[in-house]
Amino acid sequence: MTNKVICHYRVARGNESSFERLLKQHWPVLRKLGLVTEIPPVHYKGEEQDGEPIYFEIFDWIEGGSDRAHEHPEVMAIWEPMDVLCEERHGKPNMEFPHVGVIHV
Repeated sequence: MTNKVICHYRVARGNESSFERLLKQHWPVLRKLGLVTEIPPVHYKGEEQDGEPIYFEIFDWIEGGSDRAHEHPEVMAIWEPMDVLCEERHGKPNMEFPHVGVIHV
């Protein structure tokens, strides 16, 4: 069983290049550690209503992969700097990670 996640990253203006370098490493590290499926992530960059940068990353965890990722130093070496490059905005956290599933309507 997999679990799709839609990561929201509210990157502070001026941090885009540094963030993108980390984002480029993110999924390959997760994949190397066997925490995600072989399906590559999809990345989006946009602007919030106030023009501030926001990034989205969509990928599939394997079952239990998200929990195990929090315990791995290679993952934390990416997540901790990502956290610093993002900012809280409009009462929302700097990063959000809703897990979703497909519905058929």
